[in-house]
Amino acid sequence: MKPENAKKTVLVFLTALNEENFKAARAFANDNMKFQGVLGKRDNADSYFEDMAKMKFKYEILKVFADGDDVCVFYNIDMSGTKVFTCGWYQLENDKISNIKVIFDPRPVLEQSNKK
Repeated sequence: MKPENAKKTVLVFLTALNEENFKAARAFANDNMKFQGVLGKRDNADSYFEDMAKMKFKYEILKVFADGDDVCVFYNIDMSGTKVFTCGWYQLENDKISNIKVIFDPRPVLEQSNKK
């Protein structure tokens, strides 16, 4: 896949998540998509989207880099009122997202959950 096409796929995916259009976002993910993050992992697209529908994160995209089927996104994610600077690595296969790895400092999220 050309880097500009991979980048567009990820940006449309994130826009759909921001709009809480999980069905549209799901169309850009392979069924066996893997997610690995600081606070957990998911082994298929359905479990990932079940979580996204509950959490309803909002993504403020700051910078996007693409290299072939790999896309890196720097963004601020609003996690229930706590904005966290995050880096996401999206890997595509057959024009769909097959793997997402996300890293961020979890302390603000953990501190916010401890106050509740």
